[in-house]
Amino acid sequence: MKTIVGLVTGSLGILAEAAHSGLDLVAALMTYLAVRFSDRSHLYGHGKIENLSALGETLLLLVTCAWIVREALFRLTHHHQQLEVTFWSFAVMAVSIAVDVSRSRVLSRAAKAHNSQALEADALHFQTDVWSSSVVIAGLVCVKLGLWAADAVAALGVCAVVVWVSVKLGKRTVDALLDSAPAGLQERIASVVEAVPGVHNCHAMRMRYSGPVLFIDLHVLVDGNQTLFEAHELTIRIEGAIAEIAPGADVTVHPEPV
Repeated sequence: MKTIVGLVTGSLGILAEAAHSGLDLVAALMTYLAVRFSDRSHLYGHGKIENLSALGETLLLLVTCAWIVREALFRLTHHHQQLEVTFWSFAVMAVSIAVDVSRSRVLSRAAKAHNSQALEADALHFQTDVWSSSVVIAGLVCVKLGLWAADAVAALGVCAVVVWVSVKLGKRTVDALLDSAPAGLQERIASVVEAVPGVHNCHAMRMRYSGPVLFIDLHVLVDGNQTLFEAHELTIRIEGAIAEIAPGADVTVHPEPV
């Protein structure tokens, strides 16, 4: 719909949105495959598929923005592009906003329910679609009022919104792929673990995300004269203390004798 209306009216803003929507299909397929194959039998490897999916979506958006910016600057500096703003120009963008609001809400709820970075990326993506579509509508209104450059400016506005969100999302996905630990979490976990009765020290802690799952490995110094059963009970209490801070984390505790 956007492609047809954009070509008929000559609106770069609508064509930019058409290209954006075309990538939505690719992004949705990437998310589907990421969630489909991020199963529990291959957490370390398949969990990263979600992170790669989000990063791939970010790169696709940036490539599209580069094309839109090039075309918009060309129109602004080289020639006056005649536009025909019609009822369908506004109708197609209104339908687009309605669809984006609906799927963004559904994806956001699913992302929170399943702690999925890929679904969260898609929800964020479609939230920006609402803003970018609104910018295009504003540009069409200005063109209707005689400001012919508003359409190209609106296209640049779409790109600005998309680039800002893409960079923000890209940083998060790169951090996850590089196994960056959440800021301050290590100190908080060490504090609650050492507060557990029977734990003399907590050290050699490592943590990483694989998809939505946080993996935590740590060593603790405990009484070496206790039975294996008692040591096991202590590790269970340690895992329970960590769960208060990091719910759903996969925790491995290595006890060592004092």
